[in-house]
Amino acid sequence: MLLAVVPAQIAHPSIDWYAVMPEIALFASAIIIVIGRSLIRHDPRVADASLLTAIAGVLASGIFTFIQWTFVHDNGPYQAIGDAAHGLVAVDGFAVFIQSVVLGATLLALLVASGYLKREGLEAPEYYALMLCSATGMLLMASANDLITVFLALEILSIALYVLTAFDRRRITSQEAGLKYFLLGSFSSAVFLYGIALTYGATGTTNLTGIATFLANTVLLHDGVLLVGASLLLVGLGFKVAAAPFHMWTPDVYQGAPTPVTVFMASATKAAAFAALLRIFVGSFDVYRVDWRPAVFGLAVLSLLVGSVAALVQTDVKRMLAYQSISHAGYILIGVQAATNKGTSAALFYLCTYAVMATGAFTVVMIIGRHGDDRHSLAEYRGLNRAHPALAGLLTLFLLAQAGVPLTGGFVAKLSVFSAAVDAGQYWLAIIGMLTAVIGAAVYLRIILTMYAPEEGETAPAGPRLVVDAGTGLALTLTGTAILLLGIVPGPVLDFARHATQLLSH
Repeated sequence: MLLAVVPAQIAHPSIDWYAVMPEIALFASAIIIVIGRSLIRHDPRVADASLLTAIAGVLASGIFTFIQWTFVHDNGPYQAIGDAAHGLVAVDGFAVFIQSVVLGATLLALLVASGYLKREGLEAPEYYALMLCSATGMLLMASANDLITVFLALEILSIALYVLTAFDRRRITSQEAGLKYFLLGSFSSAVFLYGIALTYGATGTTNLTGIATFLANTVLLHDGVLLVGASLLLVGLGFKVAAAPFHMWTPDVYQGAPTPVTVFMASATKAAAFAALLRIFVGSFDVYRVDWRPAVFGLAVLSLLVGSVAALVQTDVKRMLAYQSISHAGYILIGVQAATNKGTSAALFYLCTYAVMATGAFTVVMIIGRHGDDRHSLAEYRGLNRAHPALAGLLTLFLLAQAGVPLTGGFVAKLSVFSAAVDAGQYWLAIIGMLTAVIGAAVYLRIILTMYAPEEGETAPAGPRLVVDAGTGLALTLTGTAILLLGIVPGPVLDFARHATQLLSH
């Protein structure tokens, strides 16, 4: 007897491609660079063409991001890929803000890298393609509405960063930094994946909207599995944001990696990782804020103290700034710990400001490092103001901004997170933040005083002239202008951050 076989109907998830167009545009430009490099191997013009392609991809992604913001601003947030209630990707104001920061940081990092790669004789097309792939993962992480999506985005951005960190094959410190970052990063990814498994076991879903709905409507008599899962998620993301005590990789990796990669990690990676942390804990685990806020309080305090105090005893400027990046993660965690709309918007503004400050400071460090990228001792900065007054002035501006001096974006950023902490009743956290800001200011003043101190036994600074290429000069101009505008007229970005928080999809 013959049986008629009826093909089973396969249910496919509905996909709104418009929701992921920023990621598609960025990744498509990376593919074009790879294809072009494979077809044209020996033409030196392929490096410049790859740079233009990468910049075009970032700009195209920025246009789609702006279009998404106008839609969300007029119609409200929505979720895509999957059914409307449990989408894997959220298109909301929060995602648009973080994506804007990531794209801006990526554009600046591309400009900074162009001259560096020529100076060091490194393969530019491969570098640009890897950077765009990593940035694609960051964009996806900013809009991820499911823990599985967060993990995939985390791996996309991390794998490319591992290679970028070890990109300079002629420097043993770069190879060592890449290996350390890979090993510790893989361990943190495994911890994060265990956290996803336990969270799924406790709630029955990995979707962030589904988790928030479940916890709001269900009273767990035994919530140990959920709390352990949340703790592991916090540990995994704590590694990516360089929060103490999960900061062990930061000084060595920041110091050993090519400086443009350090620029990219300090600005874009931190923004993307904090985006996931805010969306998971402030958005989905809001009901359990009593349980996770003490842990974030501890991370913030440790990050502030470890970053500020350890930076005091360093003699390498890149390591100083690396430890200070840990301290800045602590300031952002103050906004996360507040667990309020004001705290979230303050954290977003701080992320934007720190991306500008870190890009500018590390770019000047890259220039002073010269060929070989290894002259980062504090002694190299002695008398810099007389040999290169413009560079000394710019670095002074970026360091004073990180210290929180008025009329700079850093002052407004610190004031915002301290105000959010006070409004949330976290007075001790605000006080600790203010005290560590004083310690951090001592670190920055140490560098500044060295730059303006006369060279020993010299009437004029010695050494070859430093060369600033057009791309690096443009990046420094943009960052210097931005840090002043964020301090003098911060209103537009503050309003953007507030609206982005209000348009956060839950």
